[in-house]
Amino acid sequence: MIVSKPAYEKISPSFGSSLLVRQHTENRERNNAFWHFHPEIELVYVNKGRGKRHIGNHLSYFNNSQLILIGSNLPHNGFTDRLTARGTETIVQFKEDFLGKEFFEKPEFSEILSMFERAKKGILFKPEIKSIVGPKIEKLNEEKGVQRILKLLDVLNDLATSPDYSLLNVDGFAFETKPQDSEKIDIIFKHINNNFKNHISLEEIADKVSMTVPSFCRYFKKATGKTFTKLVNEYRVVHATKLLLEKQSSITDICFECGFNNFSHFNKLFKEITGKSASKYRSEMKRFIQQ
Repeated sequence: MIVSKPAYEKISPSFGSSLLVRQHTENRERNNAFWHFHPEIELVYVNKGRGKRHIGNHLSYFNNSQLILIGSNLPHNGFTDRLTARGTETIVQFKEDFLGKEFFEKPEFSEILSMFERAKKGILFKPEIKSIVGPKIEKLNEEKGVQRILKLLDVLNDLATSPDYSLLNVDGFAFETKPQDSEKIDIIFKHINNNFKNHISLEEIADKVSMTVPSFCRYFKKATGKTFTKLVNEYRVVHATKLLLEKQSSITDICFECGFNNFSHFNKLFKEITGKSASKYRSEMKRFIQQ
């Protein structure tokens, strides 16, 4: 899906704190919804919300809640398209060595250190551990000083010792996290995100970044590991998974609403990307949400 040279984001904890905890309880403009990275590890818990996960080369849609851990320098976008009733998004950001360069190298913290390494691929935690740890993450916003550090270590220990997770980027792609070219790739991704429901020609997108079509195709394939057409189709399928859950429209209508102009092609790509047909995906996810 999407990997490239993202923009560097500077994270600044408040005075007297070695980590940053932010909590949002209202819908707001996604000012951080751009392709970026930072050396800080990022823990994100959304208790009631909907949005796209765009982490490394992983692109998917979540509906209800999520708990993810993003490793140091792993490129990603913002997450919540909107919070639902009583929804809260809590973000915790800290450097791996925020307690000292050798702190997590002590034998007692070996499992946490291993988790930090796994997090370089992005970790999605599943419902069982999410229900235990999620409320603890939310309470970090109320803690100060030493108590906040102790509570965070408790959260990290719970996550590190749980088998209830999956990795989001398992294809072994080596991420490049250099700031150069960030403006160019951000222009490309934003144009796709805003226009994937319509036809985007190679001439149109290449012109956006002042490149010829052949040079754009070479650049894009090298940067993302995908052709431009394949990436746009992945955006469309992910948007289809969102609409299948949120709307009562027929699958045919959703196919065309997402930018496909051929229903059989949509079915083929949907199954190729998600592993199941659109009808099966809709019925399984609705059963899951109702449980």
